[in-house]
Amino acid sequence: MTIALGFVLATTAPALADSKLPPADLAYTQLADPAQEAQAKALMDTLRCLVCQGQSIADSDAEMAGDMRALVRQRVAAGESPGDIRKWLVQRYGDYVTYDPPLSWVTAPLWIAPLVLLIVGGLVARRAFGKRKA
Repeated sequence: MTIALGFVLATTAPALADSKLPPADLAYTQLADPAQEAQAKALMDTLRCLVCQGQSIADSDAEMAGDMRALVRQRVAAGESPGDIRKWLVQRYGDYVTYDPPLSWVTAPLWIAPLVLLIVGGLVARRAFGKRKA
């Protein structure tokens, strides 16, 4: 019984994730000005969908991504710069909304860990191959 209930909840939860509301006005509609739409699209490609996490808001079909696309387009159409819109979204959702978080004490491990792992891997390979010559 418990397994069946778990299965039902696990399979129906994604279907219930989105509301029944219609999408925001500019979620799937491009701006009339091609230059503004290009600015909005370039910004949307750099913003992470908070629901999907692995997709940008430009690529995601999640309802929240649609709302974020509409918000970006509305602000670009109102004359805001992409930098200001990005800054506002980071203030609202945190650095996680971007694919390239700024270097800070909180994000330093994200930037430093690949370098450390590369150095450690090089040292391990050097020791492993160095012993075979002797």
